[in-house]
Amino acid sequence: MTAVVRANDLVKCYGGFTAVDGISFDIPPARCIGVLGPNGAGKTTTLRMILGMTPMTAGSLEVFGLPMPAQGRAIRRRIGVVPQVDNLDPDFRVDENLEVHASYFGIDAATVRARLPALLAFANLSERRHAKTDTLSGGMKRRLTIARALINDPELVILDEPTTGLDPQARHVIWSRLMALRARGTTLLLTTHYMEEAERLCDELLIMDHGRMLDRGTPRALIRRHVEPEVIEVRSGDTADFADFAARHGCRLEAQGEGLSCYAEQSAPLLAYLQRHPALAYLHRPAGLEDVFLRLTGRDLRD
Repeated sequence: MTAVVRANDLVKCYGGFTAVDGISFDIPPARCIGVLGPNGAGKTTTLRMILGMTPMTAGSLEVFGLPMPAQGRAIRRRIGVVPQVDNLDPDFRVDENLEVHASYFGIDAATVRARLPALLAFANLSERRHAKTDTLSGGMKRRLTIARALINDPELVILDEPTTGLDPQARHVIWSRLMALRARGTTLLLTTHYMEEAERLCDELLIMDHGRMLDRGTPRALIRRHVEPEVIEVRSGDTADFADFAARHGCRLEAQGEGLSCYAEQSAPLLAYLQRHPALAYLHRPAGLEDVFLRLTGRDLRD
């Protein structure tokens, strides 16, 4: 099976700063692959190199088996792009935004007219096809941006934080559209800061930081590999005695502001302790992808 994207020792430097530091990965067809990392991890730079928008400093990159950047134009004709920030033309109607974007790919008018109804239905915008884009809600604009990325019937769709800033209802609608795309065989490559989004959509995840690849795997495999199965977050109260008790039971502890996160293989003795000390407010939950993310990339704020 030929990889849709294959990167080998990919490097991108800006002067003395290395944004991407020798990463290698492949993306199989008809899969949704997520790229996770803090701000400045190198995610967007990696996407831009795949698109041929940013020249690589070193390494090799193939998309659809074609070398990038030598075959950049041919590659881009087969890709759809959903940028981090919507860049719809406010002077055009919904359908005109799709038609103008189609012209960039040299798609003839008859083909565009044939594709529009399905794309508008996919975005749930059929009744708004003649509306100006500046009258649309944030969720509508995002759905239109995704529909626009499909006008050339792409084999690969690259999405940079596709649901940032949307309310839960709009986010769930977009998730359903993306899952439908994957089900019909389209390869998806996305970045996101929403761990729930990554767990719901992605077959596999690449975790990056400081331009390097930290790990790769399915969401469940990454959780099993890097964190204990149960977490107890003590949110208020004097945690010193509880911390000593948890440490004696082999738990891993992480300070979290004024609180404490306790990562445990077995939570029963800890929960019994907490029930005897009602002044300690706590939350007991299974470990998740966010715990993996914080353990691999740290809790320091990134600007």
